[in-house]
Amino acid sequence: MPDEKALAAIAQKLRRHSLVATAEAGSGHPTSCMSCAEIVSVLFFHEMRWDPADPFARNVDSFVLSKGHAAPILWAALKEAGAIQIEDLLTLRRFTSTLEGHPTPLNPWVRVATGSLGQGLSCAAGIALARRMDAIPSRVYCLLGDGESAEGSVWEAAQFASFNKLDNLCAIVDVNALGQSGATMPRHSLDSYAAKFVSFGWHAVPADGHSVPELLKALENARAATGRPTAIVARTQKGRGVSFLEGKEGWHGRPPKKGDELTRALAEIGDAVVATRVAPRTVSAQPRTVPGFALDHPSLVPEYRAGQEVATREAYGSALVKLGRVCPDIVVLDGDTKNSTFSEKFLAAHPDRFVECYIAEQNMVGAALGLAKEGKIPFASTFACFLTRACDQLRMAVYSRPQHLVLCGSHVGVSIGEDGPSQMGLEDLAMFRALLGTTVLYPSDAVSAERLTCAAAKTPGIVYLRMSRPKTKVLYDLTETFPVGGSKTWGDGRDAAIVAAGVTLHEALAAQAELEKSGVRVRVLDAYSVKPIDEAAIRKARAETRGIVVVEDLSACGGLGVAVAAVAGPVEMLAIREIPRSGKPRELMERYGIASDSIAAAVRRIVGR
Repeated sequence: MPDEKALAAIAQKLRRHSLVATAEAGSGHPTSCMSCAEIVSVLFFHEMRWDPADPFARNVDSFVLSKGHAAPILWAALKEAGAIQIEDLLTLRRFTSTLEGHPTPLNPWVRVATGSLGQGLSCAAGIALARRMDAIPSRVYCLLGDGESAEGSVWEAAQFASFNKLDNLCAIVDVNALGQSGATMPRHSLDSYAAKFVSFGWHAVPADGHSVPELLKALENARAATGRPTAIVARTQKGRGVSFLEGKEGWHGRPPKKGDELTRALAEIGDAVVATRVAPRTVSAQPRTVPGFALDHPSLVPEYRAGQEVATREAYGSALVKLGRVCPDIVVLDGDTKNSTFSEKFLAAHPDRFVECYIAEQNMVGAALGLAKEGKIPFASTFACFLTRACDQLRMAVYSRPQHLVLCGSHVGVSIGEDGPSQMGLEDLAMFRALLGTTVLYPSDAVSAERLTCAAAKTPGIVYLRMSRPKTKVLYDLTETFPVGGSKTWGDGRDAAIVAAGVTLHEALAAQAELEKSGVRVRVLDAYSVKPIDEAAIRKARAETRGIVVVEDLSACGGLGVAVAAVAGPVEMLAIREIPRSGKPRELMERYGIASDSIAAAVRRIVGR
């Protein structure tokens, strides 16, 4: 039987730690910690099966703190469990500390970075899905704030978890009724939150979030539910336990000051001292053995003929099927575009590792991150323009430091044609370039598309693959390799250099042939690796020619031209500089100045003939 009095006393200790740590730091969110103290106490010291000695174990229950501003209470719980040292709490928010203001994997106990609200549930769903794929009998708990429940991404995740029957997932909503600047929309209406979750197919359990017996009963109820996830909707008070904080506005992100304020607060909390005993109920960890694969594996060799016309997006689908055969950790997600991204090929070959995310790109990225943090190699694909909707999820994925996470955006640029500007990925490449530590790859033909898709699975961190809609001719020999950070050079002309990627490489090669007829000799660089870019090849082109023309089927802001200019200095940039409209692909490329004739004209301006 659980010791209810001990759990209540531990909750008070967690409040005390949160107040002291944030007062020492001079900033933080102690009142948001105080509202969930009983929830965290019951989870960490009774409900969850975990091992305070092993932050990387997969055969234990997991916790995601979606309301990341309550990080101090997570650190406090870890301290009380013996997972971190007591003195560490006083380093909260210091540059030298892993106890950051919002949780990041800089501390090994954190699986995903949180703090940009509304994202934790998607990640938790991805973790729960990975555990089910690997037949690991564990549960995933996600603590959300009521304020963040205004985010649509929460309900994308709720729908996803219900559809996939993730009964190993339990969400707990801390309904303290106060946001940063005022009351939340439903305030303390538990029925409102419960009804929403029920409408999304969840089992919902209202509870008094400060009653240890009610929380224990609610969690027991959640464990008994099968075939659907559970949401515990807990009524709490922000700043619980201190009279001048409890339920008061104006204290979000503001700790009591060291001195009289802190002394008064701690006096009301009391000096509870409980000998904490943690019984994690772990099972013996099984070593995870995953067979590796080499990029020169015979089954990964492309199968095309020179001159054959194949869209790079179709080659992406073919490569996924081959990867799935040699690597059991490949998981493919798609946002209801699988017949356009050709990820449907993977679905047909490996249905148990395909995840349909429907039209909910933010959740797709969050779920992919959760899978990645469980050791999977997720490939998440949709139209490039729709990935920009998930920019914040991608940003937080960077801070979560996944070992492997691949995003594929198809239907890029004006070359998609008649569908018009709403469907044209024009900003995606700049977005992924701006994200810290990412790799950006942009193939031009089927051979390079397959090779780069396979390379993405082996490249650490977050990788973006940019795939085009139109069919393009196979340019490269089947034995050609495409190392990340490299490029391919066509010709050695010294009049000028043209740098291109994707569909514009074909336009550049056409311009090269046309210019040669008039005695203008240029070299063409296929910058298939946009980030990192082949600086040596670009500097060589700058040194050996009279100028560089960069041509790209995307916005002129932040794309390939900017990447080249950062290495080579001023370049002639041909890109999309106005809002495009519907039309034939060729018509649009000519209209917006990225077709072969515009490239040739730009070269002639450089060489003066």
